[in-house]
Amino acid sequence: MKNGIVIGKFYPPHLGHKFLIDSAKAKCENLTILVCDSQLYSIPAYLRAKWLMLIHPDCTVRIIPDIGKDDDSIAWAQHTIKFLGYSPNVVFSSEYYGIEYARYMNCKHIMVDVNRQNINISGTSIRNDMMANWNYLHPVVKAHYALRICVLGAESTGTTTLSRDLAKHYQTSWVPEFGRMYTESLIFNYNWKSSDFEFIAKLQNQFEDQCAMNTNKVLICDTNSWVTNQWHNRYMTKESEKVLSYSKGRHYDLYILTGDEIPFVQDGIRNGEDIRHQMHQTFLKKLRKNYNTIFIPVAGDQLSRLESSIHVIDSLIQNFKFK
Repeated sequence: MKNGIVIGKFYPPHLGHKFLIDSAKAKCENLTILVCDSQLYSIPAYLRAKWLMLIHPDCTVRIIPDIGKDDDSIAWAQHTIKFLGYSPNVVFSSEYYGIEYARYMNCKHIMVDVNRQNINISGTSIRNDMMANWNYLHPVVKAHYALRICVLGAESTGTTTLSRDLAKHYQTSWVPEFGRMYTESLIFNYNWKSSDFEFIAKLQNQFEDQCAMNTNKVLICDTNSWVTNQWHNRYMTKESEKVLSYSKGRHYDLYILTGDEIPFVQDGIRNGEDIRHQMHQTFLKKLRKNYNTIFIPVAGDQLSRLESSIHVIDSLIQNFKFK
């Protein structure tokens, strides 16, 4: 068969949708995925379409206006033919409505896993409790919904230790501090430039977004691009609009600020012992100033910091609402 279609809300795309689309693509030459667009859906159609393009690069993905008549197969058949400019050869679906929908377009219908024997999940179940059904999401969707936790602090305040401990506890991914790896590659007494921080911020974001696709509900970030700008301020004595621009539009569900009460440990590249308390106060001041930021300070020994963090993160997971 030449031209097939799959139509749906994909709200959000899940592994059941993937099974349907993969099965359809195996049976036709050209497969078009039609993503229904409506103001009633909190996930915009362009985003759902973008996810599907990433998941199924061998298919054509198009956004079709939702006519708001879910039970009117005749209206949807006419609307689809007009939208496509042709009548498809076959419709693939996992719902019984597909039979009538295809008949009114005078094309074949192929039912795929209607009893959910292969992938037992639905969009409704995911919207009702996404965290409980997390493993039914495709990695690109996980990256969007994962709770992002940023651990930050002055030099030698235990951010990496806490990040690793949290990742181990939640059995999830964590994002290492790219700036540290970059610093370790530099020659001794290096003269920092703004371009260094721009590069670090850009790569930090890329690391984070890649790791986000392999999360178990939460992503632990050992610093982020917003923090990179604070280090730019320290070394260059001013903030950078270019560096700061890399953090705009990036959302974090929680910032965890590690305390500076623990002993400073020299690892060979650290040089901020004398201003460690000043940096801690700078982070604290900026976090307090941003009323849209949720943050907690943690102090004490390794276990105390971990337990304080887990208490808040568990609450975020339990209170998560699909939107």
